[in-house]
Amino acid sequence: MNNELNIPKHIGIIVDGNGRWATERGLPRSMGHKVGAENLKKICLYLDELGVKYLSVYVFSTENFKRDNKEVDFLMDLFVKMFKTEFDEIIKRGIKVVFSGRRDRLRKEVLGAMDYLEEATSKNKGSCLNICLNYGGQSEIVDMTKKVCQMYKDGEITLDDIDVDFVSKNLYQDLPPVDFLIRTSGELRLSNFLLYQASYAELYFPKTYFPDFKEEDVLKAIEEFNKRERRFGGNK
Repeated sequence: MNNELNIPKHIGIIVDGNGRWATERGLPRSMGHKVGAENLKKICLYLDELGVKYLSVYVFSTENFKRDNKEVDFLMDLFVKMFKTEFDEIIKRGIKVVFSGRRDRLRKEVLGAMDYLEEATSKNKGSCLNICLNYGGQSEIVDMTKKVCQMYKDGEITLDDIDVDFVSKNLYQDLPPVDFLIRTSGELRLSNFLLYQASYAELYFPKTYFPDFKEEDVLKAIEEFNKRERRFGGNK
């Protein structure tokens, strides 16, 4: 499908604008999150059809716990419902689901739903959906550093073992670098998302709020990616 396009191997999406989408329509912010979650499923399946091998989605940051308690509770309930009952098509499609982020501060119901989804897709051999929940790029680097220091302390590695690839393999998930990073809503920030993995990613900031970010917008984004000349620090 779309053989004329160079499809990025790993796409990252900062899911942004759900609350503003709802507010501008006179709706509660929770409705924006609900519509955004439904749209996320469609986007995941569409990118799988296009041939994207890895998709990382930023759905809840470590900083999002600073939001109103009612909004946080709604989001957590939504995650439980989505992971347990709304991912049937993703499971059937053969997509493997993994999670990136810290497990602390997450309710046991959320952790149970995450574990269920990972187990249900653990043997899938298709593309990989990396859901970043209670995630922060700085926290990931801190946690990776602690892990590597412990490995060194235990004598499992030497200093010479530590290089760029070694660090990458010891992050929350061992995934390829991000090729293309999309943030919806028009905000021009990475907001602590995949700071290590996105070092050479092409960045794209459509003004569209995520609930309105449809398949045609995805295709437009990938067409923009195809116009970029990736240099990786070279002098082409």
